[in-house]
Amino acid sequence: GRVTEALRLGVREFYFTGGEPFLHPDLLEILSDTLAHGPCTVLTNGTLFTGKRLEALRRLSDLARYSLEIRVSLDGFRAVDHDAIRGAGSFARAMTGLTRLAEYGLLPIVTVTQHDGEDANELRARYLAALRAAGLPRPRLKVLPLFRFGREAGRTRGYTREESLLDLPREAFDPGRLQCSSCRAVTSRGVYVCPLLVDEKGGRMGQ
Repeated sequence: GRVTEALRLGVREFYFTGGEPFLHPDLLEILSDTLAHGPCTVLTNGTLFTGKRLEALRRLSDLARYSLEIRVSLDGFRAVDHDAIRGAGSFARAMTGLTRLAEYGLLPIVTVTQHDGEDANELRARYLAALRAAGLPRPRLKVLPLFRFGREAGRTRGYTREESLLDLPREAFDPGRLQCSSCRAVTSRGVYVCPLLVDEKGGRMGQ
């Protein structure tokens, strides 16, 4: 139903995130239906890839009209950093999931976060080295800035006024470059302007 509504509104790409999308019992069926209408991306923690699920994803990818992309989030290139956020043993399970995705030819994209004081090139080199050492022959990496709201604002700091678009006149920046200019997040609580703002009352657009 949601995909049908989205198609009528001109949506051309679909992105599944969570929580953990692979906890949804019908995700494979949802992906199968959606891939008939547009490319799909799934953002996952990488820990739930059974052989049966990987075979199903490979089959979906082979038969789909559009592309299926799997992204796996890592919160550090070492277990000590990742596990401090995700829980003990989660780094090892995520790395196993990544190598198994590669074995099935699904070529995952690893999504990581750059923190204050980290050099982007050095960070990229360390992640790529760790991924190759784990057995990924052609690692793909996406480095994102740290989003400073929610619990992160209390853990480190929030945004300064200079880092915000608040009170800037519209002619001072191109709103078309913002993620929320062309994306919407459909959740069990309604539709939000951006997946990063599902906990913000002002971000809710409607049912």
